[in-house]
Amino acid sequence: MSRALTLGFAAFALSGCVVAVGNQSAAPVALATVSGVPAGMQYLYGSGEAAAASRQAYAGLVRYVNQYLRDRTTLRRMPLSAVLAANATLAQPAQWPCTGKPAVVFDVDETVLLNTGYEYSDARGGLGYDAARWERWERSDGRATRAVPGAVEGLAALRAAGVTVVFNTNRNAATAEFTEGVLNRAGLGPAKHGETLFLKGDAPGGSGKDARRALIASRYCVVALVGDQLGDFSDLFNTGLKPVERRAAADSPAIAPLWGNGWFVLPNPVYGTALAGDFDDVFPNDLRWTDPGARKE
Repeated sequence: MSRALTLGFAAFALSGCVVAVGNQSAAPVALATVSGVPAGMQYLYGSGEAAAASRQAYAGLVRYVNQYLRDRTTLRRMPLSAVLAANATLAQPAQWPCTGKPAVVFDVDETVLLNTGYEYSDARGGLGYDAARWERWERSDGRATRAVPGAVEGLAALRAAGVTVVFNTNRNAATAEFTEGVLNRAGLGPAKHGETLFLKGDAPGGSGKDARRALIASRYCVVALVGDQLGDFSDLFNTGLKPVERRAAADSPAIAPLWGNGWFVLPNPVYGTALAGDFDDVFPNDLRWTDPGARKE
């Protein structure tokens, strides 16, 4: 997952309230719960639909990468990296030239690894985010995590095809050994800090990932990027855009062709930059309906 603000805010679990992205002082907004569990958590951690969507994304990723490798061999032309170049804009998303050994770059949390135990703690206790508690979670042994459905098989297929798996996460560099351990325990490794694992603090930019992506792209031909937040693909999405502008950018003619063609997104209705927007953002005037049969008070 990409943390647009701080690691802590993006790791915030929706246990009954959410703070608007970019404004941590905003008033809490009550979220729908069923049987006491936030609906987003029900979907992501408990539903067959989420498992199916995740496996679908991983299957599409493996097919894409295999086709990319075949085309690179047969066409013998320099392909483009999935990483945007330093001069890219959302209107003109220029990409790095692709040289070196092929790699796919993955976010960790809710992309390859489900933080089920941490979210249980939030939901059960009605808790908001606490930096010290998140750090304790990072330092845990990973017994209360599990791999995202399809991730273990997908990563194994990529490695078998000769592709290096690289992780780029906003977990902290200070807890690198624990992140290595939890990835290995879940069957997602090997992960080696500074080689195939890049963390917050490994490059300038704080929770922004572009500097780390550029570092990775200088070492590998990045065939694809995989994440659950738009910031896992480019920091340009986290530059103060309003929700309606951000959605329009993600679906614009310049960006839309990248989805499923180098950029692969996993579902996450639990926390992060996607959970923003008021009624006007979510329900524009031309997409509203009033039931003519409703009883008028």
